[in-house]
Amino acid sequence: MVIQNNFNIFFTLNCLIVMLISENNVILNRSDGRYRNISQMIAEDILAQEFTRVVKHYYPRTGELLERCHVKVITGFWGRPAKRFQYIGIYCSEQMMPLVQAQKEILREIAENMGLIQVVFINAKRLLRDPMSKLKLSQPRLWLELHLVAA
Repeated sequence: MVIQNNFNIFFTLNCLIVMLISENNVILNRSDGRYRNISQMIAEDILAQEFTRVVKHYYPRTGELLERCHVKVITGFWGRPAKRFQYIGIYCSEQMMPLVQAQKEILREIAENMGLIQVVFINAKRLLRDPMSKLKLSQPRLWLELHLVAA
């Protein structure tokens, strides 16, 4: 019974992904109405995983710290004409923040070698408690993952 339910969930998710991809390869991801390309989102996730893998491989103690945090590649645009830049966002709990920030030179060096411009440390609990935050509506999956990090 459990295997059948897991298969149904997996099949439903795959159908949903195929429907999203077939709709011009674009999905609505933000509360401000901007559209994002699915391949761009996947590339950001892969880049964040690769960053975490490299840190774990070359700096195991720092990698252990990152296991208790959420690592995400954040894409921004600046200037006219708008130029795209990417940086690493590390969402941590209050207790983990000083430990991770002590490793910031190592993390920045790895990020620069991967073509990312910076590493930013973000307090997950503050972000979740911010009354002006629209994170729950715009990125519900990230919102749930931050609850796990902040706990």
